[in-house]
Amino acid sequence: MRVIFNGRHKTGHLDLEAVELAMRSAMHRAGAAALSELLQFPAPAADQRTIPCSCGHQAHYRELRSKPVLTAVGPVQVSRPYYLCRHCHGGQFPADVELDLQDTEVSPGVRRMQAAVGQEAPFDHGRQQMKLLANLEVTTKAVERTAEAVGEDIAAREREEIRRAVQLDLPMVVGEPIPILYVELDGTGVPVVKKETVGRPGKTEGQPAHTREAKLGCVFTQTAWDKEGYAIRDPDSTTYVSAIETAEEFGKRLYLEAWKRGWSRAAKKVVLGDGAGWIWNLADQHFPGAMQIVDLFHARQHLWELARRLHPNDEAGQNRWVMIHQDLLDRCKIKKLRASLRSIQTPSEELAEKIRTEIDYFVRNAKRMRYPKFRRQHLFVGTGVIEAGCKTVIGSRCKQSGMFWTVRGANAILALRCCQLNGRFEDYWEARRA
Repeated sequence: MRVIFNGRHKTGHLDLEAVELAMRSAMHRAGAAALSELLQFPAPAADQRTIPCSCGHQAHYRELRSKPVLTAVGPVQVSRPYYLCRHCHGGQFPADVELDLQDTEVSPGVRRMQAAVGQEAPFDHGRQQMKLLANLEVTTKAVERTAEAVGEDIAAREREEIRRAVQLDLPMVVGEPIPILYVELDGTGVPVVKKETVGRPGKTEGQPAHTREAKLGCVFTQTAWDKEGYAIRDPDSTTYVSAIETAEEFGKRLYLEAWKRGWSRAAKKVVLGDGAGWIWNLADQHFPGAMQIVDLFHARQHLWELARRLHPNDEAGQNRWVMIHQDLLDRCKIKKLRASLRSIQTPSEELAEKIRTEIDYFVRNAKRMRYPKFRRQHLFVGTGVIEAGCKTVIGSRCKQSGMFWTVRGANAILALRCCQLNGRFEDYWEARRA
């Protein structure tokens, strides 16, 4: 501070940013000194020098031991009683448990910061943010380890919730009736290290896989529509679940989220997805009775893909063909669409097989393509919410250039990220000490 004020005396100018940062550093040093004094635990009284040990015997007080701890105001020293069991030779620091410092030299406040920045952006960026915003020096690896440890704990708690749900021990959810509740689900590839793709075929025949599919589900509500009749999603009503796991496991995860969001109280229930078979298998298994809708724009994409095969290098021909057949699709004239596709004559067996595949797709999903009916009910017919979620929840964090994940690491960050985006992180942070 003396240097700053001397500089002002000489130049007549004050560098406000320098003053701010200097003040912050001074306050942190003062806070760290005060906190260190507060964390000097006294030796226990003579009649309180034994505590129970997990082995069933007693641990006895030995001495006061200190350790460095990084806190929100900087490094401090904690001095606390150490107890040792003579039977199993296990040591204990009861104060560490009380302070939430067991097996760590980072305070709860700093760990919360590391978890927040670690789920938001690459770990090194998080390290830089910690330095810039909190004036705390941490390593990139420390941000990674803490964020993943917190995420793994969240994921473990979620697995326990799912286990209870499978046993029909579902949480009681009370509240007002919900007019319309939506479930949407999709998947997107996350780049992983080589050991995670051993034996897995890639998208290109004969090539190994380079990604693992992270499944994403979201639940949201709708109570209104605009003057043209188009559905309007309720603001801030979307919650997410995500993991790299089997469809069977993910179905249970998504069902639990829908249940917590009030699935049992919803007057109208809707499942939206693209044409992937695993999506509708899960819908039939976990959401029976729900209205199923295939994303209109995904269905239109099938027509465009076929148009490009039928009229290569002829954009005008593609547009004319799609215009005719898209009209049939939009009006749910699936029988006429099927008949039109069957009437196509081609000498190419490959193209003929493509046409048969598309016919099967439209016939199989005909009931999910009743778009005029869905429109009259002011329902969503597109999966824009989940597609945006794939980008914001998974893509922006797990698919940046140069990233390669282990399944364990990706699942930890996805669990942490969903918890944060769902507005449940503070509740988790309080419950973890209970």
